[in-house]
Amino acid sequence: MIEETLLKNEEKAVYALRSLYRRYGYLPFRMSKFEEYELYVRNKDFLVSDRVITFNDTNGKLLALKPDVTLSIIRGGEDTPGVKQKVCYNENVYRVSESTHRFKEIMQAGLECIGDVDLYDIYEVISLAAQSLTLISDRCALEISHLGLLSAVLDELCPDGAFREQALRYIAGKNAHDLRRLCAEYGIGPDGTDRLAVFITAYGDRHRVLDNLRAVFGTGAVRELQMLSDLLDGSPVGDRVTFDFSVVNDMNYYNGFVFRGFLDGICDSVLSGGQYDNMMRRVGRSSGAVGFALYLDLLEQLTSVRREYDVDVLLLYGPDTDCRAVADKVAALQADGLTVTAQKAVPAKLRFRELCDMRGGGV
Repeated sequence: MIEETLLKNEEKAVYALRSLYRRYGYLPFRMSKFEEYELYVRNKDFLVSDRVITFNDTNGKLLALKPDVTLSIIRGGEDTPGVKQKVCYNENVYRVSESTHRFKEIMQAGLECIGDVDLYDIYEVISLAAQSLTLISDRCALEISHLGLLSAVLDELCPDGAFREQALRYIAGKNAHDLRRLCAEYGIGPDGTDRLAVFITAYGDRHRVLDNLRAVFGTGAVRELQMLSDLLDGSPVGDRVTFDFSVVNDMNYYNGFVFRGFLDGICDSVLSGGQYDNMMRRVGRSSGAVGFALYLDLLEQLTSVRREYDVDVLLLYGPDTDCRAVADKVAALQADGLTVTAQKAVPAKLRFRELCDMRGGGV
């Protein structure tokens, strides 16, 4: 049995998450550490960073250490009516760190539901995302947005790509002042500006947000949001889930629901996901897809419980001490549930509860 105190936060999370996902029928997906570089070149907009570590294979083909897992999963699947491929994973990816600007190996866990995806599947994945966060910490939150509703309003107000890009940036930053200024520059009237600005204030309690959206866009426009919220009301983790339209992912790849998760004590989002039907079309797939990734490297920022001692017993023995006596003494101490380190001298900075000195015939 593995002693939990010996595991890092991210290692504990891997075991708990794997068990959770298997209960819902998500099967482990294994993949190589590298893929053909061409896969990432064609889909570089989807990647967190377009900087990729590359090398030549023995046959001269250019390969890359994988910076993403989702692309590898969807590339090898098939579209079968009525069937969904449900997979989970914990893999290392290789990306440039935002803090050090150097390549970093990142432990990532997540799941993907690919195929004939419906509202239940979206609810299940979102529920599992919230459950994943609660397995790590009770102090967590999952924020959901709907790009379909946001995209429809942007298309109606102004089809200009530059306007759309700037508007999304201001909505993501909850910057109402610059959003209104942008609307004025593009000749959008007060009514249209107010409708778009609603997305900046549309965050928090799901029921309150739905009331605000219905008042502006009507019941039909928020029907899917309402249905998902009703399902979450019956979920044990529903109180951890809010609506927030500042959650904006790349609309070239994502559509419908998108979400991100947070843990108290970590300033960045530790979980990101959503529907990516658009990306499926980009790689030649016709089915739908929804999934998320949990960035386990960020869990290093959580405060771990620090043990008072490194070991319970420091056992000292001399060059003439009988080896059998040392082995028997270590075994006896361990049989009492103690941790032991056998040394010939006291290691610097070692914290121990008890000293057992066998030098000179001691026991």
